[in-house]
This record gives sequence, C-alpha cells and structure tokens, in this order.
Amino acid sequence: MTLKVEGDPGYGSVSAGGRFTGLDSSETVPLLIPDIQQPVWKPLSREELLKCAGGPGWKKFRSRLVLCFWIGWLIMLGTAIAIIIQTPRMEPPSLHWWQRDVFYRLQPALFMDADSDEVSRISRVSQRLPYLKSLGVGAVILEGLFRHDVSPTNLTEIDLNLGTLPQFTQFITESRKSGVRVMLDLCELDLFEQESGNDTDIWSGPSEYIQYSLRYWLEHGVSGFGICDTDAAFSAKTLMEWNVLMQEFSSQDDERILMVRQTSNTLPALNVSSIAVNGSLVELVIKSLIPASHHPLSPADVAKAMEASLQMPQGDWPSWTVGGGVPWELQRAILVLIMTLPGTPVIKYGDEINPVQDLDQPNQPLALFYSLSQSRACEEALHFGKFTFLSFNASMSSSGFNSTATPPLAFLRSWGCIHFLVLFNLGSEPHTLDPDWAPSLPEGGVFVTSTGLDRLGPVSLRSIKMQPHEAIVIKLFESDNS
Repeated sequence: MTLKVEGDPGYGSVSAGGRFTGLDSSETVPLLIPDIQQPVWKPLSREELLKCAGGPGWKKFRSRLVLCFWIGWLIMLGTAIAIIIQTPRMEPPSLHWWQRDVFYRLQPALFMDADSDEVSRISRVSQRLPYLKSLGVGAVILEGLFRHDVSPTNLTEIDLNLGTLPQFTQFITESRKSGVRVMLDLCELDLFEQESGNDTDIWSGPSEYIQYSLRYWLEHGVSGFGICDTDAAFSAKTLMEWNVLMQEFSSQDDERILMVRQTSNTLPALNVSSIAVNGSLVELVIKSLIPASHHPLSPADVAKAMEASLQMPQGDWPSWTVGGGVPWELQRAILVLIMTLPGTPVIKYGDEINPVQDLDQPNQPLALFYSLSQSRACEEALHFGKFTFLSFNASMSSSGFNSTATPPLAFLRSWGCIHFLVLFNLGSEPHTLDPDWAPSLPEGGVFVTSTGLDRLGPVSLRSIKMQPHEAIVIKLFESDNS
C-alpha cells in the first residue's frame, strides 16, 4: 500500500548522489550543539576548610606528625651533643712563662759609650726595653755582668765598668714593669773551691756565700740564673740546693727558674735521672743548633748539623740557640729555624736584624723577626704543636739534583687540623720540589713568611721552587676528603 504524502514532491528529497536538495543552495542548516558549561574550581572557604580539617582522622594525623617532628628533633640534638662530648678535644696545654716567652741573650759590655755623656751601659740597656718588648721578648739573659775573677763573697756586686748597683736594681724594676724578666748568667764563673778528687763535694763556706748572693738577687726581682754544664755548679747537690731556693721565691704567676747551657751533644751524667734534670732541678736546657767553631761553617756543614739536631729526640721541653758561626747568607734561614722549632727560642743580640740589606725593603731589617715572633705567639701549632721531621732524597727534586748539592730540609708542626710546613734550601742552587714529594700532606696552603719576604698568598705544594739559602713557612689547609 502506497503512503501518499501531501506537499511539494521536491521538498526534502535526496538526489541520486545522496545530496539533500530540500533547501536552496544559499541556505545553511545550523548545527544543534548543546550548550555545555565548564566547571569552575574555587578554593575552599575558611568555613569549608575548618569543616574538612575538623574530622577525627585529620586531627590524629596532625598530632602524630607534630609528635614525630619533635621526637626527630630531640634525637638529632642528642646525637649532636653525644658526638661533641665523645670527640676528643685539642685543649692547649698550660705553659709556664719560660715556655711561652722568647729569651734574648745580651751583653751590656757591647753598649759602648759612644757619646761623651755619663750614661752607663746598664742604663743604655734599660733604654732598649721598649724595643725588646716590641720584638716579643719576654726574658733577657744578661751575660758578662760579673768579672770572671769574682769570688762568692762579692757576687752581689756587678762589674763597675757596666754601671753601679743602684742603676742595675733600677733596671730590674723597670724591666719587670715592662713585662721583661731578667735572668743572670753565671756561666764559666769560678764560684766554687772544690776538693781534689771529689767533683760533687763543695765546701760549705763558698756554698753559703753563693746561697746568700742568689737570695739577694731573687729579692731584687731576678727571675733565675743560668750555668754551663761544664761548671762546678752543675752537680746534683748544688742543683738541688739552688732549686729549693728557687721554690722559696716562686709563685704561681712568678716562677724562678734554673737553666743550663749544654756545650756538648749530651749533658754530663749526674746522680739523678735525666727526667729530674729536665723537669724539676733544671727548667731549661739550652742546646746549640750549630757546633762551636772558630770560623763560620760551610752551608753543607750547617745543613748536616741542622739535620742531626732535627732528628735528635727533643726531650720534655727543649730550648735552642744558634751556637757556632753561621755564614751570613744563612743567618736568616737559621732564624726561621730557631723560631719554628718546638721549645723556647733563645736569640742572641743582633740575630734579629737582617744581615742582608734588601733593596725592596731597606727600612725593614726586623720584618722577618717580627713576622716569626707574631706567628709563634698567635699560632698554637708553632708554639706547642707536634714536630715531624720530613726526610728528602734525590728523587724528591726535579731541578737537576745531584749527590754533591746540599739537600733541602723540612719539618711539620701540627696541632689538630692545623699544619705548618717549614722548608729549607741551604744550598747555593735552586730546587724545584717534585710534585709527589709529600703525597700525605694537603695540596694547598698559604705563605706565612719567607727569608726573602717576597712570598704572599696561596700556594700549591706541587709547584714550589725554592731559591738558594731560602727558608719558607707555609700554613697548610686540610682538604674536604682528607
């Protein structure tokens, strides 16, 4: 059955090609796309946030999170405190004044009366007290104060060619006010009359006079006395008697001491242990770095003597002086050695002055000594740090090192993580250190001072070229992975 539809037969018909022909070609059919609205995200309001956070689950979570934070913080704090307590601390030792100070050997007879005035030589020494204090000197050893033919009965009188007794007592008072102590050198004075065949038996007469004279000087403020190991006074009996007298005048802040100048490689044997000599009977044993000689030694001989001294056991608390003659070109290097070795440095009058006139620094003959004195006073490693001798051999130099050349010398002063490397080239040829000469040392550091006063700033140990007759002091830095 055919369905008949009224209307235009051409309206809405589809052509054979499938094209809709019910509309005019100029008309378009709009697409019926539904209007979909995009969601808009809005932050929670305060009321909504409080409503969500007020649930029981969130309250428990927050309380547990805060509890874990405080527990973790307390654990870290306790761990840090435990590490600090259990870590060994490098506490500086308590030093006596004779271990801290620099000693200065001085002969008043050297101060000649150049002018026509009547100023005594003792007074001229008194005028130099500010100069000595500026050098960092803490004690003066007065040598040649008494005549060599002095007897025990007149040991309270000084050589009148140097000044009067009131002038000398005034000098002691002024020196103590300025912070410079006074030591009297009694070395090579024939004070005792000994019985033949008995080296330690001393007659009571001279001994009583000497006790009286020592007491007299101690009452006037003298801080101690020095003798030689070749003197008759260097005996167990005399040292014990003098030590009792020193203890009588000593206090916690003002110790009176005895010192012995060692003239040979070892001290003569006494009837007491060496520990007693170094520790209780005698506070200072002054050793010579360079053996005594009638003429200056060659650089090779000086290097050999230095190496022997550096490898020698240091003892409880050594004290060093130059001793024999040193060539003028090595005097600055020896000064560096004296001021950087462990123990108490004993400087002789004039050793602090630069014997070589620098063209770049003509007005600073004391610059090297100032630098060394300040470094020793400020740096714990140079004052009482551990001493380690570093040996060299032919493979440690890359600058044509030969067997006839003077080898370099080096040692290390360490305190905690601070290290000071002291290098010496006493020969007449320059030396460039091999890059692997000291693999265990930190690679970097900074120059502290040198004999030429021309080295400043950072330095690498793998590229150091030492000049002839040069000494260098370097402060090393520990690397992060060392």
